[in-house]
Amino acid sequence: MEWNLALIYPSYENFLEDLEKFNKSMEEVEKLKGKLHNEEGLLAYDEKYGKAEELLEKLFTYAYMRFDLNQKDTSSAKDYQKVYQLYNEFLSRTSFITPELLENDKNNLLSFVNKNETLKKYAYKFEQLFRSKDYFLDAKNEQIMSNYQEALGGYNRLYDKLAVSDNQSVKVRISSGEELELSESNFQYYLGILQKQEDRKLVFDAIFQFYESHKNTFAAIYDGIMQSELAEVKNRGYASILESHLYYNAIPKEVVLSLIETARKHITPLHDYYELRKKYFKLEELRTYDRFLNFSSSDKEYTYEESKKMVLEACKELGEDYYSHAVRALEDGRVSVETKDGKRTGAYSTSLYKEGSFILLNHNNNLDSAFTIAHEVGHSIHSLYSNEHQEKVNANYTIFVAEIASTFNEQLFLDYVMQHSSSKAEKIVVLQQAIDNIVATFYRQTLFANYEILAHEKVENIEPITAEILSDIMTDLYNVYYGLDLNKEPLKKNVWAYIPHFFHTPFYVYQYATSFAASLAIYDKVKQNGEKALKQYIAMLSMGGSNYPVEIVKTAGVDLTKSDAFLAVIKRFEELVAELKRLLK
Repeated sequence: MEWNLALIYPSYENFLEDLEKFNKSMEEVEKLKGKLHNEEGLLAYDEKYGKAEELLEKLFTYAYMRFDLNQKDTSSAKDYQKVYQLYNEFLSRTSFITPELLENDKNNLLSFVNKNETLKKYAYKFEQLFRSKDYFLDAKNEQIMSNYQEALGGYNRLYDKLAVSDNQSVKVRISSGEELELSESNFQYYLGILQKQEDRKLVFDAIFQFYESHKNTFAAIYDGIMQSELAEVKNRGYASILESHLYYNAIPKEVVLSLIETARKHITPLHDYYELRKKYFKLEELRTYDRFLNFSSSDKEYTYEESKKMVLEACKELGEDYYSHAVRALEDGRVSVETKDGKRTGAYSTSLYKEGSFILLNHNNNLDSAFTIAHEVGHSIHSLYSNEHQEKVNANYTIFVAEIASTFNEQLFLDYVMQHSSSKAEKIVVLQQAIDNIVATFYRQTLFANYEILAHEKVENIEPITAEILSDIMTDLYNVYYGLDLNKEPLKKNVWAYIPHFFHTPFYVYQYATSFAASLAIYDKVKQNGEKALKQYIAMLSMGGSNYPVEIVKTAGVDLTKSDAFLAVIKRFEELVAELKRLLK
C-alpha cells in the first residue's frame, strides 16, 4: 500500500508548473514592501502572501514525500533540494514583512483586523507578533540575519554528513560464532534478543566506537551550533538561549524547570524498575545496553490490515465523530506502509490544509508497528480537526501540543490491546512496551532537556566546550536519572553526539515529555469524566494554532505550569510496573 501523490498533484508535470509559478508569487509578495500600514495593504498581504505560502507548502510537502519514498532517486532528491532552496530564498525575500508590520501602532493595526471580516483571522498572529516586538530588528538587519541562515545551516549538514553519510555498518562475531552486520537502525533489536551480556556489550561498543572516534569533531559542531544560538540571543536581546526558544510561543521557563524538578524528585520509581530488570535477568550489574531485554516474547504477527483494524476499533471507543476522523486518516492512498530499499526510515504524519493528511510507515508486522500506526493516526486526527475548524493562518499547531494527540492515541490503543488479549505473554510484552515508552518519552527526554540547559549555560558563561566536558555532563545526569555509572561504560558517555535533536532542533526534546504528560492527564480525565472531558479534548484539537500552546492545553483541563500533569506520568508508570510485577510472578 502506497501514497497516492495524485491527491496533491494530479501529475508530476503539475508540480513542475507550480514550481515555475512560485517565482512569480514571490515577486508579488515583494511588491507589498512599504504598503503594510493600512487596511488595503493588509488585505493585499492576506491575498498575496497567503497564496505564496500555501503554494510553497504544497510544493515542499510533495517534494519531500516523493523524496522519502526513495531517497536514492536522484531526480526526486534534486527536486527536494530545489524546493528547499526556494524556501530559504522566500524567507530572505520576505524578511521585510515582520519589521514593517511592527512599524505600525499596535492598536491601529488591530483596529483594521477587528473591523474587517477577512482580517479577523490575524488577531492572534498579530498579537503574538507585537508581543515579540522588542526582539525583532529593523528591515535591513532582519535581511542580514536571514542571509546567514543558509550558512549557519552548514553545521546541521555537517552533522548529517558525519553521523549518517560517513557512518558505515560494522560486523561483529558474537559468542555463538554467528557474525552480525550492525547499523544504527538494527543494533537495538540485537540488544533486545541477545541473552549474553558480553554479546550485548560487543554490539553496543561496535556502534558507539564511531562516536568515540569522532567525538572531538562532534563537539566542535555542537559548539558551533550553540555559538550561533548565542549570537542570535545577543543580536536580539533575549535573556538566555533557553528563553529565546520559548518566548515566541509564550511558554514560561517554569514549565521546563518544573518538568526537570518533578522528574528528578520522583526518580525512585525508575530506579526500582531498573532494579526489577537487574534481578529478573540475574545481572550482577545493569548496564545501559541491558535495558532492551524483553521480559516475554510473542510470536503473534500484526499485519498492516490487522493493525489498522485494531487501531480503528480502539478509536471507536471515543464515539463516531472521533472514529470517522481515524477512518479518514487511514484511507487508501494516504498511508505508505511497506519497508523498501531507499525509503526513509521511521514514521511520520504530515498534512496539507486542503489536500488532507498523509502517514509514512515502515511496517514490520510486530506490535511496535501497530503502536506506531496508533501514534501517527493521532497526529492525523489532530490535523483534520484543526483544518476543519480553523482558517489556514491558524491551523498549524506547535510542536508543544503536537505530541499530545499522538500519545493520547497510544494510551487508547494500549488499553484496547490489554482488554482484548487473552495471552499472558502478550500482556507482558504490551506492558513492557508501555513502561519503556514512558522511560523513553518522559524520563529520557527530560534528562536530555536537563543536559541542553547545562551545556548552553556553559556557552553563555564563556566556558570551553570539549567532548570531555559534554561527556561529563551526561555522566552526571545518567547517574541521577538512571542510577547507572557511565564511568563503567566509557563509550556511552558520548551519547550526546548520538542525539540528532541536539544538533538540528535545540530545546525541542522537552516538548516530548510535556506533551506526553499532558496526554496522560487528559486521557485520565476522559476515562474518569467521559463525554464532558472528551468534548474538551476535541475542542483542544480543533484549536490548531489559534492561541498560545499553554493556553490551548488548558482547554482540555491541564495546566502545564503546575506539576500535576507530570505527577500523572509518575502515577501511571507506577501502576504499569506494579501490573508487570504481578504478571511476572
